[in-house]
Amino acid sequence: MTGLVAVILVFSIPIIAIITSHLESQSKRKHKMIKEELELEKLKHENFKLETEKMRLELEQMKIEDSSNKSNIL
Repeated sequence: MTGLVAVILVFSIPIIAIITSHLESQSKRKHKMIKEELELEKLKHENFKLETEKMRLELEQMKIEDSSNKSNIL
């Protein structure tokens, strides 16, 4: 009986080390993935701001052109 307990203890240490290593590597991968997703979201937000600014400028340009066309008609 004590031999069985000794064998279980001897083999459980490497198994626990393997499981811990696996969980640690999973955590590192998840951390890296979250970091990349955060960077992607920052880029998406920056792109959104640039597109919004571009649309605003285009709208202003259209208003200016429209007002100048109305002036020329009158």
